[in-house]
Amino acid sequence: MCSPPANWFGELKRSVPTAKWGVAAWAIGPLRRSRPTAWYVWLWLRSLPYIGKRFVCPCCGGRFRKFLAYGVRPRPNARCPRCGTRERHRLLWLYLKQETGLFSESLSVLHFAPEFIYYRALRSLPNLFYVTADIDSPLASVALDITHCPFGDETFDVILCSHVLEHVPDDQAATREMYRVLKPDGWAIIHSPVDRSRAETFEDPTVVSAKERERYFGQVDHVRVYGRDYVGRLERAGFTVRADYLGRRLPRVLRTSYAVKKNSPVYLCLKRPTSG
Repeated sequence: MCSPPANWFGELKRSVPTAKWGVAAWAIGPLRRSRPTAWYVWLWLRSLPYIGKRFVCPCCGGRFRKFLAYGVRPRPNARCPRCGTRERHRLLWLYLKQETGLFSESLSVLHFAPEFIYYRALRSLPNLFYVTADIDSPLASVALDITHCPFGDETFDVILCSHVLEHVPDDQAATREMYRVLKPDGWAIIHSPVDRSRAETFEDPTVVSAKERERYFGQVDHVRVYGRDYVGRLERAGFTVRADYLGRRLPRVLRTSYAVKKNSPVYLCLKRPTSG
C-alpha cells in the first residue's frame, strides 16, 4: 500500500481486461515517470473489474462485488481491491471514526509505521498535528528507533501503532517509550497479531535466520508470537488496556458488507493521570 512495485505497469496491464486496456494505457501513459501518482491510479484501475454493490470499503469508499483473497492461508473477501486494506484496517478505521474524536477534536498524533490509507486521510485533517514515524518508511516524517523516541515526555494526545511490536526485539522498551511520550488522559491504539490459542507469548532470541523465524513466528521479520498475555504485557508499561470488540456491536449486515471480523479486538490503551 505504501509504494508501487518496480513492475507496476506490467502488473496493471495483466489486471485490466484486454478490451479496456486501450483506455487504461492512454490514461496512465503520461504518469509512468511519476510512481506515487501512477501507483494510486493503478490501484483505482485495478479495482474496476470488481465494482459492484455487495461489499463496501469504509476506508476508500469503494463498492465491490467482492474483495480479494489474502493471507498465507488465503482468506476470502479479505483485501480491498482498490486501497489494499484488509479486515483489521477496515475495523480500525470504523473504530476511529465511530468511537474516537480523531476526525474532529484538536489532537497531536504520533503514528508509527503509517499505513498509506490512514496517512493520506489524517495528514490532511486541519484539526490534527500529525507526526509519522518509522525506522525506514518513506511515509515517515521522523526516522527513529521506537525504543528510543526523540520526543519529550507527555508530547502527544494520541498514538497509533499497528503491527509493529512483533518486529521489535525489545517490545517492552518500545511500549514504555509510547507510554512516556503520551499525555495524561491520552490514548493509544497498539495492535499486534495475537494467537489466542497460546496462554503466553513465545519468543526466542536464538531464532535469527529467516527460515527459522518463518517457522516459529510465522513471518521472516517477526521476532515473537503474542499469546493471551498480550494485554498484560502492555499494562506493564503503565497503560490501562481495554479490548474493545466493535465487530460485535455492528449489525450483521454491516459487518458482512465491510467484511470485518466479529471477534477481533481493538486494543485501546489509556494513560491515566497520576494523583498528586
